[in-house]
Amino acid sequence: MKKLILLPALAVLFFQCKTSDFSKENETNLTAKDSIIPNSLAHQPKLVVGVVVDQMRYDYLTRFWDHYGEDGFKKLVDEGFTCKNNHYNYVPTYTAPGHTSIYTGTSPKNHGIISNSWYDKVSKKYVYCTEDGEQTSVGTEDVAGQMSPSRLQVTTVADQNRLHTQFKGKTIGIALKDRSSILPAGHTANAAYWFHGKEEGIFITSSFYRNDLPQWVEDFNSSNTVENYLKPWNTLKPISTYVESGPDDNDFEHRFRGKKTATFPYDLKALSKENDGYDILKSTPYGNNITTDFALAAIDGEALGKDNITDFLTLSYSSPDYIGHSFGVNSKEVQDNYIRLDQDIARLIKNLDEKVGKGNYTLFLTADHGAIHVPNYLKSKKIPAGYLRSKTMRKKIKQFLGEEYGTLDLVEHISNNQIFFRKESLKEKNIQAQDLANELKAFLISLPHIYKAYTRNEIEAMSSNDKIMSYVENGFHQQRSGDVVYLYEPGYISYSETGSTHGSPFTYDTHVPLIFYGNGIQKGQIFAKTQIIDIVPTISALLGIAFPNAITGEVLQEVLEEK
Repeated sequence: MKKLILLPALAVLFFQCKTSDFSKENETNLTAKDSIIPNSLAHQPKLVVGVVVDQMRYDYLTRFWDHYGEDGFKKLVDEGFTCKNNHYNYVPTYTAPGHTSIYTGTSPKNHGIISNSWYDKVSKKYVYCTEDGEQTSVGTEDVAGQMSPSRLQVTTVADQNRLHTQFKGKTIGIALKDRSSILPAGHTANAAYWFHGKEEGIFITSSFYRNDLPQWVEDFNSSNTVENYLKPWNTLKPISTYVESGPDDNDFEHRFRGKKTATFPYDLKALSKENDGYDILKSTPYGNNITTDFALAAIDGEALGKDNITDFLTLSYSSPDYIGHSFGVNSKEVQDNYIRLDQDIARLIKNLDEKVGKGNYTLFLTADHGAIHVPNYLKSKKIPAGYLRSKTMRKKIKQFLGEEYGTLDLVEHISNNQIFFRKESLKEKNIQAQDLANELKAFLISLPHIYKAYTRNEIEAMSSNDKIMSYVENGFHQQRSGDVVYLYEPGYISYSETGSTHGSPFTYDTHVPLIFYGNGIQKGQIFAKTQIIDIVPTISALLGIAFPNAITGEVLQEVLEEK
């Protein structure tokens, strides 16, 4: 497989018109603006659409293939370029670092988003990746809009496109989850929108982007679009044809409150009363429908792809993650979700063909992580698997410290499989951090089902060629990560005994789809290994823009058409 670390960029654009803000509202007419576009950009995509499916294992493409229509996943695969051996290169494989790594072209060690939430050693608080108390909510009185990308330390490809086009190319981020909308869109987005459920069922944003909702968002929120999805959820096709998943009634799935079994059908309107109102829609395929509805409204409302200056739409489908967490990899619910999501992808492509024009946009589709089969299900099939409890782990670590050092005050915090030392106590008791780390490492790997443990010194030295250790190193941020990191054995998780989860360096969590489609993309496929961080350099090379400022991925030359 050919990879290019760098490609010559196209000439930088110099715009003669002055831009007073981030929007296109004050621009001159389209003809005047187009007249300053060099001929070299005549075939550039007018719009780049990044589609991230939350918790999509690669084998969901192949396992449910026969149920897909011709205009969704199959169209992308048949007419685009598929990377069949695409993986994450770090741990933990969670939503926030996943989305961020896709759009920055680098891993958490560089971009700083090391988890969905993490312990902040400066403030001595557990922080959420996009929370920002300096912002106000826009569209709701709830605090759900107090968000921004302030903890993201590098640029995204969307940021670079904004810089390259003198902020004339738009960026709009959309997802049900705030972090899945905000982090991909980057620091310079025109707006990022996410779903606020509960009693409202609306899309909101943050004052970081703007101080009010545009009219098209107000119109969407005031329509009955979301309300109409509070309806029964049954399988799209006869459930008897869903032979690629396990029995509907089993012991491995989480139930909605108010329903005795995790079986079809689901009366969502009735169940919503005990399941946080409109939030219940997140855990159904209707969440994907709502996301697509809003994305199509954004394409119209923001006039995306309507001129020759490239825009970005960062679009994330969050519902597959909620469904997977609740029902598990082998469930009828997951299968029905992907059969229905295929229709949403088809609807998106059709709209782009009609509104932007076939051949005028470039789309890529990937996932932020995979998922493990429910360990109890694996155990029932005699496959090694099981559960560890984070609370029990913390208790054992404290017990060890008490026995060996006579104090529990040496550890400040434990989360995300990381141990943070209380440096003041080490100094007071004249204990070297490396000595304590080595002792804890030896203790941890003596415990059942602990696979690996690494000290800060080992990770920073990175003297090993061990693949798993390289994943730990790529996910380790010097300022934000802890002093000891440990991993569970394959098949073992710290989670409820129903439903699936993710976060490990093993292939069930790292192997995800990657498909490129549209303008500038070759038709084909490769089996050679690619990494999630290769997406952005490939898109940047296609656009001829500067790469994001901390990029470590490589250009996938085979993907791009030669012009």
